This record gives sequence, C-alpha cells and structure tokens, in this order.
Amino acid sequence: MDALALEATGGKKTVNGTAVTAPLLTQAPVKRKPAKKAKKAVVFFEVEILDAKTKDKLCFLDKVEPNATIGEIKSMFHKSHPQWYPARQSIRLDPKGKSLKDEDVLQHLPVGTTATFYFRDLGAQISWVTVFLTEYTGPLVIYLMFYFRVPFIYAPKYDFTTSKHWVVHLACMCHSFHYVKRLLETLFVHRFSHGTMPLRNIFKQQIRLALIIFLFCQIGNFSIHIALRNLRPPGSKTRKIPYPTKNPFTWIFLLVSCPNYTYELGSWLGFTLMTQCLPVAFFTLVGFIQMTVWAKGKHRSYLKEFRDYPPLRSPILPFIL
Repeated sequence: MDALALEATGGKKTVNGTAVTAPLLTQAPVKRKPAKKAKKAVVFFEVEILDAKTKDKLCFLDKVEPNATIGEIKSMFHKSHPQWYPARQSIRLDPKGKSLKDEDVLQHLPVGTTATFYFRDLGAQISWVTVFLTEYTGPLVIYLMFYFRVPFIYAPKYDFTTSKHWVVHLACMCHSFHYVKRLLETLFVHRFSHGTMPLRNIFKQQIRLALIIFLFCQIGNFSIHIALRNLRPPGSKTRKIPYPTKNPFTWIFLLVSCPNYTYELGSWLGFTLMTQCLPVAFFTLVGFIQMTVWAKGKHRSYLKEFRDYPPLRSPILPFIL
C-alpha cells in the first residue's frame, strides 16, 4: 500500500506534517541468456573400395568422418583384409591414377558423400632402414675379410697375417669408420619420408645390376680375345706370356691366367641373376666346371713352359681357383 501511495503522490511522503521525498522503486531489468547456437549436423561419408584391376568390391565403410585421412581409411580397410597392411596399400581415385597420400583428408578430395576409391596391392614391403643397413654392412664386412686375410681368399701361408705397411691399417680404419658412421646414422639420425619400399624393387635393381655385369663381362671377354690375338703375329705359332695392355679390361692378367674364362663366367652369372631361371643356373654351373678344367690345364702349361711366369696368377678366379 505504501508503495502505491508513494507512486500516487509522486514519491512524496508526509512525516509529522512535513513532506519528505522518497526514492521511487523501479523494477531491475531481467538479463536474458544468449540463445545457444544450433550445432551443425555432421555429414558422414560412405567409402567404397574397389579392386583397381577387376573392379570388384573389396570393402564398404559406413559412417566415415569427413576429416578422416587416407591413412585412417587404410587402417579401416586393413581390419577387413588383414593380409594387406597399410604400407602395402595404394589407394587412388582412378584405377590408373596416382596413389593418394596418407595425409590427404577425405572431405578435401574431389568426391561426394559416397566416395569410391581403387585399391592396388604394392606387394610385400621392406623397411628402408633394413635396405640401408644391408647396403652398408656388405662393403664393411667384405673389406675386413681381405684385411684379416681369411683362409679361403689368400694362400695358406698368408692366413690371418697382417701387412707390414702402416698405410694398410690406416686405410682399414678410415674405411671402417666411414661405414660404421653410416650404419649409426641410419639407426639414429636419418628420417625417411617413406617407411618402406616394395620388396620387388630390390629384384628390379638386381636385374639392372645383372645387365651391367653381363655387358661389362662381355666387353672384357672381347678385350681379352683381342689381346691374345695380338700376342701372336699372323702365321706364327709363337707362344708368349700374356700381360696387361693399355686396355683396362686386360689388367686382370695380373691375377688370372685365363681371364677370358673369368669374364665368360661373369657373363653367365649376370645372365642367371637376370633371368632367375634354374636351368640357366645349372648351365652356368656346368660351364664353370668345364672352364675351370680348361683354365687349370692352360695354367699348368704356362708354368712348365715359362720359368719366369708370374707366380701370383690363379687359373680362373683371383686368389681362389
């Protein structure tokens, strides 16, 4: 009632006959809570994976988040096909297109909410760490085999003997230091952009290497035949000790009596590695046995005929046979 009276008298109140102005009572404004923004609905993707060769459906992934990466899709695909681990998979937009990167995001690719990808098997994989460890271990071990003069490389009197020249030991230390350093760098320093490589790439490299060996040995074999021909004048039956010429392919005469057989063996070994065929390997083995018989016979005839024949030479394989 007092509030209504004050409001009616303009906020004035009489006390002991004296009008007193009283403050007006006003209602405080009500603060409204800001309206919550409506959440955007997430549009999930459906991913269909087909075989790139046969176009057969391999996998169907439902409710794939739009921010999923190709790497995550590979992991999902791996769950339904355990034989194809992520490193072995090639996921692409077109059967003959380029492989998508693991970092590619699904919603950023030119696909609709129902995406179709094509799968290609990259084959068995081998880690790059293993590749480089093998590549650096080989030269290190081979060099040390010659440095320590293991029995099957040098003559028995040189077994496990050491050189008197200090530079030989210095060279071994430098060579070993280089490859040990590379091994440690591979394990603890290098970061590879790709964790693995297809195992078949090694065989591709072997084929290239085999072709190089084959051509190299063919040129060497031809060079030896020319050197032997020039050793005997036309119409003459004179026999001379063959020595290296200016042609680098003939320098093997320093170590072998019949380098023509050595080069021929190398050619067939390269051919065997190139074809990876068992009958070719058998042919190479039989040919090696026969050429060894011929080389030993010729080597013995050289020793009988020439007293000053170089003693370091072997019949067909340096220091071995």
